[in-house]
Amino acid sequence: MHARMLPYLLILPVTLFLCVFFLYPFVLVSQQAFTTGGGFTLDNFREVIGYWKFPISLSNTLLLAAIVVPVQLALSLLMATMVSRMEKGRDLILYIWTIPLGISDLAAGIIWLAIFEQSGFLNSMLYGVGAIETPINFLSYQNPAIVFLAIALAEIWRATAIMLVILVAGIGLIPKEYYEAAEVFGASPWQRFRRITLPLLRPSLQTALILRVILAFEVFAVVAALGGTLFPVLMGETYAYQFDLLNSGAAAAMALIILALSIASTLVILRVLRIPKGARI
Repeated sequence: MHARMLPYLLILPVTLFLCVFFLYPFVLVSQQAFTTGGGFTLDNFREVIGYWKFPISLSNTLLLAAIVVPVQLALSLLMATMVSRMEKGRDLILYIWTIPLGISDLAAGIIWLAIFEQSGFLNSMLYGVGAIETPINFLSYQNPAIVFLAIALAEIWRATAIMLVILVAGIGLIPKEYYEAAEVFGASPWQRFRRITLPLLRPSLQTALILRVILAFEVFAVVAALGGTLFPVLMGETYAYQFDLLNSGAAAAMALIILALSIASTLVILRVLRIPKGARI
């Protein structure tokens, strides 16, 4: 009897944690989003979707995710493959590459702000080599492409390490005998990567992509530091509804829209990278 109950007892703390810090807040947010003083309503959703900034913030969020996540995936795959093949200095290189994990979103935004602002490093460098005569205000409404580029670079620099750590762990679980056998049969490094690493890395790729896409939809602090109101995103509008406009119902509706996008993207990733039944390393 005790042996049968042991698994349930082990997952009980996690279950309680999820109920208290996820399920209960989710119920409260849903209640705020779908109800007003008159009962059930969709007015909050109509308000946020009908606001002129909503399509802009939605497209900005999706565009940022569509650009940043694939670049981070390619970089993390390359870096993880390089680290897994190193015999000396592996831990040191991995430590250096994961330093941005210890930096908050806002701090990362401020670091890149120090590069792109008028008195920042980029202007100083361009002036020093004689490329410009006066400082350029890169982060202005006149340069929307540069604002987007600065935000994208900051996100790539800050969050690639999240995917890197997951993929390094996944590559470490692939038996080396597979690579040795492929090498004996004359497979090139690209063939080994395509035929062995990628297929057996699917579980790690699923986890890394799901986590990173969800975080991409929730980007806020980096955008606030570099773009401010020049580059509206969904999470920024959620913050504005809650703390600037004091409209908690609209903020809750925006939060549920972001949640819906996260769930939809998760289902797509699980479908595209589905693992065949019975497949094992």
